[in-house]
Amino acid sequence: MWTLFEPLHAVTYFAPEAREHFEAAGLRGFWRGYFAGRAAVLGPVGPAPVVAAFFGFAPATVARALPDVWSRATPAAALEARQAGAVASLRALLADFDAEHVAEAAELLSRAAAAAEPAGRMLGAANLAVPMPAEPYARLWQSATTLREHRGDGHVAALVTAGLDGCESLAWRSGLDLSRQTLQPARGWTDDEWDAAVDRLRRRGWLTSAATATTSAIEAYRRIEGLTDEAAMRPWHALGSTDRLVELLTPLARAAARAIPDVNPIGLPRV
Repeated sequence: MWTLFEPLHAVTYFAPEAREHFEAAGLRGFWRGYFAGRAAVLGPVGPAPVVAAFFGFAPATVARALPDVWSRATPAAALEARQAGAVASLRALLADFDAEHVAEAAELLSRAAAAAEPAGRMLGAANLAVPMPAEPYARLWQSATTLREHRGDGHVAALVTAGLDGCESLAWRSGLDLSRQTLQPARGWTDDEWDAAVDRLRRRGWLTSAATATTSAIEAYRRIEGLTDEAAMRPWHALGSTDRLVELLTPLARAAARAIPDVNPIGLPRV
């Protein structure tokens, strides 16, 4: 299900229409739009809550954006720009689909999102509190966003339980499939910070001398992903059968994924 709703959400990071709306709101530059748009549901926060909630970003990178972005756009303006940009992006990417297809997918996905458990999930709860739009494209995007942040909060909890910090989680992942060249610049860690994380993981027995994953690291990956899945199940149990939603979302996700680079720091595979 994640591979089907994540592309709908992720247009806010990669589609040109999304960037245009952020810039029109006063948030020029990719990272200003990213941090203001994603953090706006928390209010005009400083860097500390965002370091905690976003998890994988270097604190210094977060601090360069926050709280400065709130002098350029209020959280309400950032939320408005984010939703408007996402809707414009989806309208362009999903232009070949009829209105009934989009509306039915949005309705089913919003039912799942409404069942997301907010307790212990900072970003999931904050997005769940955003009034659900009636307009189908906005409803589709907000539902996908709530579900991905709900899942992400559970994933962070699983990583913390495994004793990983933000940089270690990325260095470990770079030993599995995604490259250091993809992950490190996208999350703002310095070479010294990254190398120190690699050294800690080597001492733990998770990375080899070549910084590739050991058997222990691969087993841990499966365990953490399993815990993440379990923590994300409540919306799907509440929905019941997901067959119709999968049928509706699959072509939408493929279309939306055209805006997303094949190699991306989210780790999103092609649908």
